[in-house]
Amino acid sequence: MAKNVGKTIVLLIVIIVLVLGGLLWFDYLGVVHVKSVFAPVYKLIGKTPQTSLTATQTNPLTSNLDEERLTKQREALDLFAEELDKREAAIKESENHYEQIALELSEREKNQVDREKTFEQTVNRYNDKNLNIEQIAINLNGMRPQASVDILCAMDDQTVIDVLRKVEEIAARDGSSSMGSYWLSLMPAERAAEIQRKMITKPNSLE
Repeated sequence: MAKNVGKTIVLLIVIIVLVLGGLLWFDYLGVVHVKSVFAPVYKLIGKTPQTSLTATQTNPLTSNLDEERLTKQREALDLFAEELDKREAAIKESENHYEQIALELSEREKNQVDREKTFEQTVNRYNDKNLNIEQIAINLNGMRPQASVDILCAMDDQTVIDVLRKVEEIAARDGSSSMGSYWLSLMPAERAAEIQRKMITKPNSLE
């Protein structure tokens, strides 16, 4: 009887030792957490228990996550660069289009300036000639009729017509009688008839 009790006690002690040893080992590995209970034991044997954080972290897992993150960043950068290239191409196309429009507008503006200059020159020539014709008409009005007719006969038909019309214009403006009809009566009949025909068939000329 005493012998069986002794065996039982020995077995219990062995089981307790095995359980405690197993707990210490698993706690050291970080599988279970009994550090607070076995802290004095760790201090006695000079060991530091491994935490669950250090047990679960592995270099391959971290490396895979970093590589995946870098891959996604590269893909995002590639997409951004592609979008920038598309925008640059669109901007360049727009710039070419606007340059073409600017050239067309510049050419139109140049043509418009040339037309305005031509018109201005024509008007200036007309104004100069109109002033000269008016001065001739005023001078002829102040001369003897025959002297005026002699001067008119030396002119070309268009100039004679311009002078006669200016004489009529001055007479209407001043409310006086025009000498045009009288001068025509003093001219040779054929020349007077030709001038009268042209005055009827031709409008006022700028030249």
